[in-house]
Amino acid sequence: MSITAERRTALIGEYKQSETDTGSPEVQVALLTERITNLTEHLKIHAKDFHSRRGLLMMVGQRRSLLDYLKGKNQDRYQTLIGRLGLRR
Repeated sequence: MSITAERRTALIGEYKQSETDTGSPEVQVALLTERITNLTEHLKIHAKDFHSRRGLLMMVGQRRSLLDYLKGKNQDRYQTLIGRLGLRR
């Protein structure tokens, strides 16, 4: 369910804005999207795992907040990010 260190490093390298960037909204949304994808696969197998489902809903809400923040700050970066991640809206 969690992200391996190698996958996390790869995601940060792919979505970072500068050389020392690890916390920009793009990186945070990409990491959350990876976790959401993994947790969604887990819930397909374990349908009655309601504690994990609550965590999934919280992560989706956090990702939505970050995307709203990015949309308010820079529309072009927002459009680029949702295009790269394949998110709707």
